[in-house]
Amino acid sequence: MRPLLLALPGNEVLGGRLAALLEAEHAVPEIHYFPDGETYVRINADVKARDIIIVCSLDRPDAKFLPLIFLAETAKDLKARTVALICPYLAYMRQDTRFKPGEGITSAYFAKALSRHFDWLVTVDPHLHRRKSLSEIYMIPAATVHAGAAIAAWVRDNVPVPLIVGPDSESAQWVAAVARGANAPYIVAEKQRHGDHDVEVSVPDISPWRDRTPVMVDDIISTAHTLIETVRALQTAGASDIVAAGVHGLFAATAYDELSAAGAVKIVTCNTIAHPSNAIDVTAILAGAARELMRAHKSR
Repeated sequence: MRPLLLALPGNEVLGGRLAALLEAEHAVPEIHYFPDGETYVRINADVKARDIIIVCSLDRPDAKFLPLIFLAETAKDLKARTVALICPYLAYMRQDTRFKPGEGITSAYFAKALSRHFDWLVTVDPHLHRRKSLSEIYMIPAATVHAGAAIAAWVRDNVPVPLIVGPDSESAQWVAAVARGANAPYIVAEKQRHGDHDVEVSVPDISPWRDRTPVMVDDIISTAHTLIETVRALQTAGASDIVAAGVHGLFAATAYDELSAAGAVKIVTCNTIAHPSNAIDVTAILAGAARELMRAHKSR
């Protein structure tokens, strides 16, 4: 029996593409909210004894969490064989230690919650800062796929003479891989963060690459303050026609417009979070990882 893929609202396009690659039946679950704010879910397809794959990118996660969990538990209650999650953007990875007394380590709590409801998950480039892998906090098979090669391919195809720019030292290894894939040199900026909205960025001498188009590459574009300050530093150094490329385009509030207004002539992201900037398709690598986990789970 073919797997059943359920795409939550906002994930329908990606869900359709994944269903085609996974040879799965694609259905959109019925979700609505009662006047008092409670959530109603219904699966309009046969679930019994089937492998269920739920697709839900967890940007703005709090409003999505309960519908996601209710849907997973509904599938289990209707006797699904397995219930899995393809989560292109995985939330709650930021708080991975206790920075101040009394803080909650929410990345670990969120991992425990998802692990209770799913048999496996796949995500794209989670923010692994102090952790080596998701297996440190997730109790289920959790595959991470990487968008670097897809970003490098986009740069090769769309930017004739690029210079890859990393916004901070944490990005150095990742940016170096993108640069190798794009057959381009790279530089890494220095960042000092004084607060969520106060970032200071400086870039090394770019005079050897004045003929190249700077392509800033970052994993998450949220407030965009780091990239905005990187644009300004590059402009001060004499660069122009600056491109911004991100894996996950969260774009909090007016971040997209502010980044564009600062001087980014083109802003592109992967289709991990639905947004008009989506220009880099990671569907195939998500499907490949999902296929491997499905196969591994069946062989147990």
